Amino acid sequence: MVDSHWSFVISPLVFPTPNSPLPNLLNMAITNNYKLNLIQWYPGHIAKAEKNLKEQLKLVDVVLEVRDARIPLATNHPQMGEWVGNKTRILVVNRLDMITPEVRSIWTNWFKSQGEVPYFTNAQHGQGVNAIAKAAQAAGVELNQRRRDRGMLPRPVRAVVIGFPNVGKSALINRLLGKRVVESAARPGVTRNLRWVRISDELQLLDAPGVIPSRLENQAAALKLAICDDIGQASYDNQLVASALVDFLNEIHITENNLLPESPLQLRYNFESTSYTGESYLEALAEHRYQGDVERTARQLLTDFRKGLLGPVPLELPPNA
Repeated sequence: MVDSHWSFVISPLVFPTPNSPLPNLLNMAITNNYKLNLIQWYPGHIAKAEKNLKEQLKLVDVVLEVRDARIPLATNHPQMGEWVGNKTRILVVNRLDMITPEVRSIWTNWFKSQGEVPYFTNAQHGQGVNAIAKAAQAAGVELNQRRRDRGMLPRPVRAVVIGFPNVGKSALINRLLGKRVVESAARPGVTRNLRWVRISDELQLLDAPGVIPSRLENQAAALKLAICDDIGQASYDNQLVASALVDFLNEIHITENNLLPESPLQLRYNFESTSYTGESYLEALAEHRYQGDVERTARQLLTDFRKGLLGPVPLELPPNA
């Protein structure tokens, strides 16, 4: 189904047997068209907002790039470097509560090895937000010193908050401001218009709708966006995405045992998963707990993951970690 607002295609699936080997299963699956052939989501309001954002970027001094701590690579927009240009960029990795301190340390070291300093936050509860404000204001000090050197008057630093839908941009702005000014909700696509917000005499922020590539070329990343609810639900099938989540969790549990010593599915549902594929586990769990209702099971599994009820579980680790 394709119209002017939504674009998505879901292709048939072919699953291996329940006892198939699981290490690296999902990456193999994506490469071999094992699961979803195509997830695409580019609603009209995002296309319009991105066009307006490019115009507003001319007025901006600092870019606050917000990513999801569970999937920092999948929530890295491929055009971010182009948008930032020579401006100061502050990397905000939100949903700190969704990963363990060990995983945070791994990502911190990796980002630093790439020449970047990540600021980890839990915008819903304000954790780490003060450091973001200080970093933006520090950029403003440099900006205004350059203005003074040219004989110009100082002015507030202008920053824009950019990131994929539902990664916590509006929640971050509300925390920076100290009160609820911009609408924030745990679903993608809430912010639809660009809006300047005055944080203080030194800082102004542009709240922008979530931006997403017009085409998602990396379908493994698209699956992670769907699992984490960082993309519109119209673009995917709950049962297919929940099955992929099971495969991700099994692979992480088996191959990263020091970071995930116990199966989150076993702990949550008291139902072992590692001898199943994602699809077969979903069906078995439906029989075990939800009277055979596979769709209800898929929705519940995705909701539990998104609320953190499966524990602080990452879906990505740095390359070669």
